[in-house]
Amino acid sequence: MLSVTEKILFVLAVGVSLYYTRHSFGQMFNVIRRGQGQLDLEDLPHRLWIGFKTLVNQGRIIRHRRVTSVFHFFIAWGFLYYALINVLDVIEAFVPGFHVPGPVGNLYHLLADLLSVAVLVAMTYFLIRRFGAKSPALAFRENVKLHPRVAAGLPRDSLLVGAFIWSHVGFRLLGAALLIALQGPDPWQPFANLLAYPLGGLMSNAELTLAWHLSWWLALGLILLFVPYFPYTKHAHLFMGPFNFMSRPRHRAPGRLASIDFEDENLEQFGAISLTDLSQTQLVDPFACIMCNRCQEACPAYVTGKELSPAALEINKRYYIWEKMDGLAAGEADETPLLDYAISESAVWACTTCGACVEVCPVGNEPMVDILDLRRSQVLMQNRFPPQLKGAFTGLERSANPWQMTTDRLAWAKPLAFKVPTVAENPDFELLFWVGCAGAFDPNAQAVARATATVLHAAGLNFAVLGNDEACTGDVARRAGNEYLFFEMAKMNIESLNAVGADKKRIVTGCPHCLQTLGHEYADYGGHYQVLHHTQLIAELVGSGQLKLNGAQALAGTAFHDPCYLGRHNGIYDEPRQALARAGATLLELSRNRSNAFCCGAGGAQMWKEEEKGSQAVSANRYAEARATGAEILAVGCPFCARMLSDANTAAGQPMAIKDVAEVVAAAICEREGVEQ
Repeated sequence: MLSVTEKILFVLAVGVSLYYTRHSFGQMFNVIRRGQGQLDLEDLPHRLWIGFKTLVNQGRIIRHRRVTSVFHFFIAWGFLYYALINVLDVIEAFVPGFHVPGPVGNLYHLLADLLSVAVLVAMTYFLIRRFGAKSPALAFRENVKLHPRVAAGLPRDSLLVGAFIWSHVGFRLLGAALLIALQGPDPWQPFANLLAYPLGGLMSNAELTLAWHLSWWLALGLILLFVPYFPYTKHAHLFMGPFNFMSRPRHRAPGRLASIDFEDENLEQFGAISLTDLSQTQLVDPFACIMCNRCQEACPAYVTGKELSPAALEINKRYYIWEKMDGLAAGEADETPLLDYAISESAVWACTTCGACVEVCPVGNEPMVDILDLRRSQVLMQNRFPPQLKGAFTGLERSANPWQMTTDRLAWAKPLAFKVPTVAENPDFELLFWVGCAGAFDPNAQAVARATATVLHAAGLNFAVLGNDEACTGDVARRAGNEYLFFEMAKMNIESLNAVGADKKRIVTGCPHCLQTLGHEYADYGGHYQVLHHTQLIAELVGSGQLKLNGAQALAGTAFHDPCYLGRHNGIYDEPRQALARAGATLLELSRNRSNAFCCGAGGAQMWKEEEKGSQAVSANRYAEARATGAEILAVGCPFCARMLSDANTAAGQPMAIKDVAEVVAAAICEREGVEQ
C-alpha cells in the first residue's frame, strides 16, 4: 500500500505525463495529416480487428529471422500483458486488500512472472545483438544516403528503448520478489521466488518495505516518464505498426500505386518532391518502422551493392520528421527535397519494383511506393530520368511498344501450323490471348507466344488475339515514373478491349506485368477485366482433363524462378509448379522461392536502362542461385525474367536451358500428339 502522500504524488505525476503525452502524440498525428489524401478508416470495427490481429501476430514477423523473431514475440506479448500488470499494480497500491482472487489470480501471477523473465532475456539478446555482436544486419553500407542524425541517433534510440524496457520490467519483477520476501513464498511466481530467497536473508522487513516502494515507483514512474517520449522513439512501432495495417486503402493491394487524375485542373504537383507531397499513409510508415532492416536484406538492389536501402529511406524520413517535428506539426511549409536527405537519385532509379520490401515488412511499410512517387516527380515535373529510358518512351508514344518496332504484331504466329485468329476474324471468341509486346517482338518471347497458342489450340479453346490493335499496357511507363504516358496507354487499351467485348470474356497473358496492369491497375480508369496468367489457365486445363500431357516421360531436374509480378504482386505460386509437374518435370526449389523469391532485375523499367553501379548484376545473383540447385532446366513465367536469366546463362557458357512453363507444357503435348509449333 502507498501512503497518502505517495498517492497524491502519483496522481500528479499521471496528470503531468498525460499533458505531455497529449502534446507529443498530437504532434505526431498532425505531421501525418500534412500528407496528401486521407487515411482510410471506414468500416472501423473491421479495421480495428485487423489492427488487433496485427498486434497479436506481429505482422507475421516469424516468417524471417526465426530466432530473433521469437525473442521479439517475447517482448511484444510481454509488453502487452504489462498493460494489465501496470493497471492492477496501481489498483493494488491504492485499494487496501485488493488482489486478483482464486485460480484467475494464480494464472495472472504465473504469466506475469514468466513473461517478465522472457522480456528480460529477449531484451538482453537484442542489446547484445546490437551493441555487443554489432550484427551486420543492422548496419548500412557506406554508399547508402543517411540523414546526418542517423549515425548517432539510431544506436542512442535503441539503447534508450532497451534500457527503458529492461528497467521497467526488471524493477517490477524485483518488486514482486520483495513482496514475496515480506509475505511468504508464492508457488505461482517461480522466478520471483528465486529472487526473493536471498533478499529475505539480506534485508530487514523495514528495508524490504522501503525497497518495494522504490521498485514500485521506478517501474511505474518509468512508464509515466517514457510515454510522452514514445512518438520520438522507434518503440512507437508497437502501436503504429497495427495502425498502419488498419488504415491502408481498402481496395489497394500492398505496394500498388494510386492513380493520378490528370483531368483535375487544380492538380499542380505530380509525384513527390518533399515529404508533405507523400500521402498520409506514407507518413505513417516512418513512425511504424521498426528499424529492423528486413526490407534491406530482401532488396535486390541493396544485396547487389547499389545505393538503395528501403530501410534507410524510412529511417531518414523518421529522423527528418523528428528534427522538424514542431514546424511540420504546426503547418509550416516543407520545401526540403527528399533527395536531399532521404534517398539518392541513383537509389531512386535502382528499384526493380519487385515488392520484396513490402512483402517482408512486419509493420506494413511500402517504401517502393515512395520511390515510384519520386520517379513521377522526376519525370513529370523535372524531366529528369536515365537517358536510356527515352527510347522506351519514344517507342510507346510512336509505335505503342517500348521496342520501337513498327512491324506486324502477328509475325510471331506465322511459323505455326494452324491459324491464330484475330478478333476481327473470330468475333465470337471466348478467350482473348493478350500476347504482349515481348511476345510480339522479342525473338525468345515469340517462341513462348507460339507455345501458349499451341496449348490453347490443343485444348480446343475458342480464342482470338487483337493482333495489330494490341498496344503496350504502359507498365514500363508507369514504373519509370511517366504516369501521363501510362494514362494515355490505359485509355487507348481500355477503349480497344471494351470495343471487342473483352470486359465480358476472359483474358490470358504470358506476361505477369500485363497481368498486373490489365487485371488490377486499369480498374482505376474503368477497365474491369478477368485476366489469367497462362500458367493458371494451363493448370486449370490440365486439372479438368481438357489438356492431356505426356507427364510419364520425366524431364531433367527443373527449378522454377518465381517472377515478382506473378508471385508477390499476384500471389500465383502453385499453378506454375503444377503445370511443370504434370508435364513430367522433376521440380527443384531455389533457396529463395515463392514470396521470398529474388528478382531477375528487369522490373521497374530496369529492362530498358543500364543497371546502377553495384557489386553485381541482380540477374547474376539470381542465376547463381538457380545454378546452385543442380537443375538442368530453369523454368520461368515472364518474358523479362527469361531475357535477364538467359543473358546470365549465356555469360556463364549456357550450362542451363531457360524455358518458359508454356514451352515445357507445349513440348509435352507435341511429343504425345505431334502438334506442330
